[in-house]
Order: sequence, then structure tokens, then C-alpha cells
Amino acid sequence: MTVTYTQTAWIDLVSPSHPFFFRGLSDSLPGIRTEVTVREKTETVDLAAETGFDYTVLGRDFDNTLLRKVGIPVRTMQLAARAPSASVSLSSRNAMCVLASKVRDIPSVHFTDNDITAHVDGLPFEELYNRLEAQATHNIVPAAFETEELTKWRFDSSRVHTYDGYKEDIYVADFEPDDSFPKRLPFDEYIVIRPEALDAAYVSKAQSLVPELLRGAAERDINVVYLPRGRGDKHFTATYNSEQVYVPRTALNGLQLAWHSNGVLTGSGTMAREAACMNKPAVSFFPETPLSVDQRLQRKGRMLTSRHPGEIFDYLSGEWRKAGDLGQSRRVRDEVSSIVARICESIHE
Repeated sequence: MTVTYTQTAWIDLVSPSHPFFFRGLSDSLPGIRTEVTVREKTETVDLAAETGFDYTVLGRDFDNTLLRKVGIPVRTMQLAARAPSASVSLSSRNAMCVLASKVRDIPSVHFTDNDITAHVDGLPFEELYNRLEAQATHNIVPAAFETEELTKWRFDSSRVHTYDGYKEDIYVADFEPDDSFPKRLPFDEYIVIRPEALDAAYVSKAQSLVPELLRGAAERDINVVYLPRGRGDKHFTATYNSEQVYVPRTALNGLQLAWHSNGVLTGSGTMAREAACMNKPAVSFFPETPLSVDQRLQRKGRMLTSRHPGEIFDYLSGEWRKAGDLGQSRRVRDEVSSIVARICESIHE
């Protein structure tokens, strides 16, 4: 069937979850052609290729905290100079794309679930980044999001659109389990552990919980797939062999990892929310006050937020071999697609 494109959307991918998110979203918007740019950050480029995007690599992330802050304005200028022509831009947690869109006079649709400055004081850089994101033409956020984080910057509340779910639902909805996936791993049963982003602007603690979690897993004969962030956290596995703690040499599909696992433990939130949206055991050991979306998942009994290893392993033992389910995510994806389609129609008028 021939598809008639009425608009072109520029999508900018800057983090590993973005290729899956925007693949799920763009596939549900058949009348919109996409032009894609990607920032070099951990597995983001590889995953953009894996999800089938044609893309241009523009800019990179840095391990050094100072260079990372400098890299953001540099990449913003790169995008402003080289971004593709488009009738709308789509981005997530991405002030670089929002600002470049303003320079190029492209209406922007921005997705976020990060209202962290509502909970953490003394983070001027993070608050500035949130304020710049709020300059988007439209913001789409989960219903659990504290919308005051946008409207306090005089953002027009009529351009804040909410949906009853989580951003991870949007790409989990189209997930197809691969029964052969576990053959890529050295064991059949496992949990996934990903460390905290200890050098991120919104994290104040300097000590990782990962060594205690790895030790706790070993004491309970639980196999681990460990996903380092590449910022000095791979050495936590030095005393374990690959039959206990497996560190993949290449990027693995995080959704397949979660679906086939007995639990996902992460020092941030995205991978835990992915697992929760799949109805799999999910733990966030984020070292600050959880985001509103994570607090809501915990209240609903769909995620544990904790930095106490004993509590975490007790939770996992009660959820072991929990079956996955995708029905709720599909309903959320359809709701968000309708919101985006309405916004694009209003822009096109």
C-alpha cells in the first residue's frame, strides 16, 4: 500500500531508550515521514540502526562531566546549522533539539517525564536544562508528571498534554519477544543490573550500590547480566566470572533482556519502567527522591524503589518468574499517537 506523506518530522535521538521510543511512535503515525539525527552516546547509534532508522550522526556525549556540559551547547549549534528541513521536530528530554528547532523556526513536540528539580534542591544546571526543554512548542507528559515544572516557567498550560501511562509504554507496546534471545547469554535465568549515573548533574551521592547488589546476587546463586555505563563502573565485576556476572561485549536489546529476566534493577529509572510496563519485576535504586512517575508505579505495586539490598532481594523472591503482559502499553501508545496526530494537524493547518 502506498503511503501519502503530509508532513516531515525531524526526530533527534540522544539516549539509548530513544530509538525504541520513537520507532514505536513513528510507526503509529503513517502519514508522517521522518528525518533522524543521532548523538553518539553509549549504545544509541547502534540501537538506532537496530530499530531500522536511516539517520545522520551529529555530535557526541562525553565521559567527563565538564566536557559533557560544554558539549550540549556545541551540539545545539551543530543541530541549528545542519538539522534537516521539517514541519515539526520530535524529541525527548532534549533541550538541544528544542533550542535548535526555535532557531530553525520548526514547531517542536517534546516528551519528558523528568520533574526531578521538584524533588532535588541545589541543581542549577539540571534546572536550567529543564527550563530550556520547557521552551518547546508542545510538551507531552505522563499524568503523574508534576506539570508545575513546566508552567512555573510561564509555559502555556494549554500546550501541556497528558496521557494515562508512561513514556516506556509507547515502545513496549510493539515489543515482540524473541524466544531464541536467551541463547545469547551464558545462562537461562538471570536478573539485569545497571548502575547509577553517579556523575549526572541530578545525582549527589558518590557511592554505588552495585557492589552490594552483585555480592547479594552471588550469595543467592542468582546470575546477573551487568550493563555498565562506561564511566568507571565496569570494575565492579572484576571478582566474578562470566558464568556468574555476564557483561555483554556488544549492545543487547534491553526489552528482550527485561522480558526474559527474573527482574531488572537499575540505578536510574528507564529500564525499571520498561520492565514494569511489561509486568516484569522492576527495581529502581536511584540515589535521590524518585520521579513522580516512579512514585506512582510504586504506589500501584508495579515497581520497588529502594537502596536496601535485603529489601530488594526479598521483593525479587516474591516476584520470581513473573509473566509479562503488553496490553496496557498498547492502550497508552494509541492514546499518545492520537495526541501527536492532533498536534501535527493543528501545526499543518
